[in-house]
Amino acid sequence: MMNIFVDADACPVVGIVEKIAKKHNVAVTLLCDTNHVLYSDYSEVIVVGAGADAVDYKLISICHKGDIVVSQDYGVAAMALGKGAYAIHQSGRWYTNENIDRMLMERHLNKKARRSSHKNHVKGPKKRTDEDDLCFSESFEKLLLMVKSEDGGQDGDI
Repeated sequence: MMNIFVDADACPVVGIVEKIAKKHNVAVTLLCDTNHVLYSDYSEVIVVGAGADAVDYKLISICHKGDIVVSQDYGVAAMALGKGAYAIHQSGRWYTNENIDRMLMERHLNKKARRSSHKNHVKGPKKRTDEDDLCFSESFEKLLLMVKSEDGGQDGDI
């Protein structure tokens, strides 16, 4: 049985995930730390201590092959893929075994460049638009339907 796990700390697409999951009758678990406590009428909410990466490790420990993970963290996505789960960024971009290594390398190089430039002022992400939400919504639903069709008939297997 497929589940959806959302790295929900400051995640702008929780409502979209819940709406689509509800439409397709798929369980959702939101994971957040004690700094971002969430409430939901639909999803199970797991609150984890505020330690660095605590939410990430908890999410990876409970997701399984065939689940969907929603996260903007490339490291979480890489670990989810390693477990046979599917992963999607809040932009709607799917993480795959084909693109994750390049994304991790880019993250590493960007971090290195920021450190060497001695500029600690980092602009925040640009404001999220309705188009961003639409793009995520369409991409997420497409992924969910694909995973459901691959899982077809295997729900009874243990």
